[in-house]
Amino acid sequence: MKISFTKMSGAGNDFIVVDNRSGIITDPSKFTIAVCNRRLGIGADGVLLVETSNIADFTMKYYNADGSNAGMCGNGGRCIAKFAFDNAIVTKEQFKFEAF
Repeated sequence: MKISFTKMSGAGNDFIVVDNRSGIITDPSKFTIAVCNRRLGIGADGVLLVETSNIADFTMKYYNADGSNAGMCGNGGRCIAKFAFDNAIVTKEQFKFEAF
């Protein structure tokens, strides 16, 4: 299966960012462990998933390289905001996202 991603860096942390609004990643922990491996995968500190939200413009889900859900990450928040804007997930300069 092919999954489009963007590798981003924010203040020394690197992330794999995926638009997961279609639900292509069904097991985020397993996916994260595989792709964050620096020797056998893409290599990153974690994975950021863009998902739909009922209360904001989108949801950010952040997983550490070990597959654990981390909730919020400031450096990741900056990266996912740029990703969402650059990929027309949001089209206005001010927007809201939820994180968990």
